[in-house]
Amino acid sequence: MTTVADVVEVLEAAYPPALAESWDAVGLVCGDPAAPVHRIIVAVDPVESTVDETLAAGAQLLVTHHPLLLRGVHGVPASTPKGGLVHRLIRGDAALFCAHTNADAADPGVSDALAEAIGLTVTGPLNPNEDGRTGIGRVGELAAPEPFSVFVARVARALPETVTGVRGAGDPDRLIRTVAVSGGAGDSYLATATHRRVDAYVTADLRHHPVSEHLATAGAPALVDVGHWASEWPWCDQAAAILRERFGGNVDITVSTRRTDPWTVAAGS
Repeated sequence: MTTVADVVEVLEAAYPPALAESWDAVGLVCGDPAAPVHRIIVAVDPVESTVDETLAAGAQLLVTHHPLLLRGVHGVPASTPKGGLVHRLIRGDAALFCAHTNADAADPGVSDALAEAIGLTVTGPLNPNEDGRTGIGRVGELAAPEPFSVFVARVARALPETVTGVRGAGDPDRLIRTVAVSGGAGDSYLATATHRRVDAYVTADLRHHPVSEHLATAGAPALVDVGHWASEWPWCDQAAAILRERFGGNVDITVSTRRTDPWTVAAGS
């Protein structure tokens, strides 16, 4: 019999909690470690939609990238949005496990999955830890150079569609070969990407002023801005593959295809 604790052990070996940032909240959020697990749902976000999916599927464990309770709380009453999710999971005999910045920094981790989806051969971390192997972001190479406009279209094809789409900032004709990626919000690594002398940097949640100032910097890479959820969704397949390798014969493991990107309407172009 596979238990919640068995699954947690495998996930924490793949995504060591020690790699998480000091401000982060990772690990088992709710659930009985001794409870049996027959079905797992893997998703980016622990939100109403994915909790609905977990309970409707009769799954005993929801594994997500984003944490549910990131900031300190003093209670989880069912009358609050997040507390309500905790109560629903517990009533449904379902546990919740989150791997956030530890999955970002792990090798392989979130950015490896993003790089693979785009078609990059990874050469190392964008911002390496002392071991030189783990760390935030990845640097990789395309098999052959291509114009930036073609590269932006490549990224759009590789990721699930979102209302806000994929945006590029830079010369459309610039040839792209070396690329940095960072799943999730990555504008804090703009200077790092410039220092690494890559041709393009793919990340999410880019803002007007940091992008404008970045492009004015000599040697700055072109930028590709994608949806936060879309940039991290490829990780779900990676985590599911790790679980299937260990538990595939006894546990059903499903990647959620529900779009939990918060944006629902776009207008203009």
